[in-house]
This record gives sequence, structure tokens and C-alpha cells, in this order.
Amino acid sequence: MATKRDIVNQISNQTGLTQLEVRRVVQGTFDYIFNTLVEGKKIELRDFGVFQVKVRKARQGRNPNRPETVIPVPPKRVPTFKAGKLLKQKVAQLPVS
Repeated sequence: MATKRDIVNQISNQTGLTQLEVRRVVQGTFDYIFNTLVEGKKIELRDFGVFQVKVRKARQGRNPNRPETVIPVPPKRVPTFKAGKLLKQKVAQLPVS
């Protein structure tokens, strides 16, 4: 698993920028994505993927402890990510363990 700190360290090493400078840019990027999704807009990053907000329809759920109990689940908005073509191709080349 990689963390934001790992991203900052790698970019800092590759660019020669300080970690503080890189952290500001990375956090700014994440904030922009976050705020754009909160506004209901989508973000498309070519070859990487698309972040967007979708609406899940209302449905009937069940309590697993009491299968006969039906619980109405209201519609809701959820953030989604769809991988781009290049990302899918690269991931498909990974060995299956």
C-alpha cells in the first residue's frame, strides 16, 4: 500500500523539489479533486481514469440476521472511479499470485 507520504517522497526525489513544496502541490491536487466531486462534476485524467459522482437507486435491503425483514435503502450519491485504458492495460500485465 502506498500513502500520500510515499507519493510526496517519490516526487521530491524525482524533481529535486523539497518535500514541503511537493506536499502542497499534492494536497492541492487532492483538494481540487475533492471539491470538484462535491460540486457534482467529474474529473477526467487521460490514460489514468475518471472520478465522478453517481446516484445509486433506491432499493430494498435485507437484515442478514433476519432474512424476512426488508429494509428500504434510499437513493444516495457515491463517488466512483473508472480506470482509464492505459491503467487497465498496465494492471492486466501484473502477474497473478
